[in-house]
Amino acid sequence: MLISVSPMYIVILITVGTRHEGLKIARALVEEGLAACVNIAGGIDSVYRWEGKVEEGREWLLIAKTEDRLLGRVTARVRELHSYEVPEIIALRVEGGYQGYLDWVGESVATGANK
Repeated sequence: MLISVSPMYIVILITVGTRHEGLKIARALVEEGLAACVNIAGGIDSVYRWEGKVEEGREWLLIAKTEDRLLGRVTARVRELHSYEVPEIIALRVEGGYQGYLDWVGESVATGANK
């Protein structure tokens, strides 16, 4: 059963060019209390337009779970650590889910994110 949630939880999608870069960003977000968890999905193929040309590349997808109040801080931190000129940072609202997991997300970001 899905339930509505409060506070507002989000999932942030971030692509990176290497697994090493993904681990560096994921570790920073979790250690600093900006995300409860970051999954790294490897070896995805991306097709995108950059500087007027269609490009292809291999990327890794980070999936970060956090609260919406931290989006600005997550975005700033990712931009500091990311090698791309224009990194993908897209937030999606969590419309519902298992309350025990959502509580854990909130508890995980409560202490570190208040620094």
